[in-house]
Amino acid sequence: MKKILVLFMGVCVAFAFTSCKSSESAYKKAYEKAKAQEMAEATTQETTQYVEATAPVQAAAPVAADATYRTEKVSLVSGNSLRAYSVVCGSFGVKANAENLKAFLEGEGYDARIVFNANNNMYRVVCASFDDRNAAAVAKESFKAKYPNRQDFQGSWLLYNK
Repeated sequence: MKKILVLFMGVCVAFAFTSCKSSESAYKKAYEKAKAQEMAEATTQETTQYVEATAPVQAAAPVAADATYRTEKVSLVSGNSLRAYSVVCGSFGVKANAENLKAFLEGEGYDARIVFNANNNMYRVVCASFDDRNAAAVAKESFKAKYPNRQDFQGSWLLYNK
């Protein structure tokens, strides 16, 4: 009886190991399909032809790509007066950090200011302030373009002071 039971268990174990198929082939097929689709898209992009414009291109006034803004009630801590729309290039919980960034920006030629948001307990560093939202948005984009390698400046945003 024990021999039959051991033989039966052995057959079950052998069957269990041989019946499990790897799904590697399914993953491989999906990978190859995605790779082929990627290659087809790359070929399509390379074969696209561009036609030169025969008329001269007129330079248009810059239009703000992203003129969205946050509304916050802030008070001026240091710097010149604050207008309605401001370009915020840094936010800090510690005033000393905000002062360091303000000093850096002043060294770069900006009229930097520090404002305080009492609701969030945050010091905002403003590099420019405007009465017009579109002008502030253009200034924000040019500021970000001036410092493409500074990831902290790429997060600059517009503030509307209530």
